[in-house]
Amino acid sequence: MTAMEIVRLMNREDRKVAIAVGRELPAIARAVEAIVGGIRKGGRLFYVGAGSSGRMGVLDAAECPPTFGTSPKLVQALIAGGRRAITNAVEGAEDSTRNGERDLRAKRLTRNDVVVGIAASGTTPYVLGALKYARKRGATTVAVTSNLRMPVGRLAKIVIAPEVGPEVLTGSTRLKAGTSQKMVLNMLSTAVMARLGHVYENLMIDVVITNEKVAERALRILAEASGKKVSAAEHALRAAGHNMRVALVMLKRGVGAPEAKKLIAEAGGDLRKALLE
Repeated sequence: MTAMEIVRLMNREDRKVAIAVGRELPAIARAVEAIVGGIRKGGRLFYVGAGSSGRMGVLDAAECPPTFGTSPKLVQALIAGGRRAITNAVEGAEDSTRNGERDLRAKRLTRNDVVVGIAASGTTPYVLGALKYARKRGATTVAVTSNLRMPVGRLAKIVIAPEVGPEVLTGSTRLKAGTSQKMVLNMLSTAVMARLGHVYENLMIDVVITNEKVAERALRILAEASGKKVSAAEHALRAAGHNMRVALVMLKRGVGAPEAKKLIAEAGGDLRKALLE
């Protein structure tokens, strides 16, 4: 095959992924509500996987603190083989159910936590061990898999199983299966954070300012959300100690930083309530 024939084939197959994920929207929405309910009771979200599936979990968990201003402990990822497995294949790491249980036990799981097991094959021992332990502890279990009839589905309360079909490169689940996992995890974390109030309209109101690019984005977000000029947004953000929520309340309510903080506290952290919306 020529290069064009290969990439055209892959592109054609990739189009099937969004359709397959679309069929799973009811299950994804149920998982979102379960995660939101658990977090509101003090719980956490854990992604558990091995190999490329584990790396998908690591990627999504790592993006939550800078995007939504959450604690790194709120959304965590466990990958078979530990940190080394993020960049290197760790032989045999996924073959132990005991390791999955051990790694999750170290997190002192509670019944308010939600554990999402990610396994394209649906048979990964590391993931199965983690889900079995999570069930034993009374935590809510979710499976993200490409094989509905495999063991992982029987261990989860909620099963998300996009049927993406055979891979272009036979058995290489980092392709369509991996793409479907990324889409599902994107939906889970984004919808959960939106439901928890970390999003205002469609804007990242809790984004953490870590560099110049994000600082410029934060100003645009504030200007758009408040209807004010960028210069006013910059002044408010500086006065708010670079706290986006405080700056937005300052701009929309016409108050100083101390009063804005007070209004947010009185609203129990509910931004819309503080804005009288």
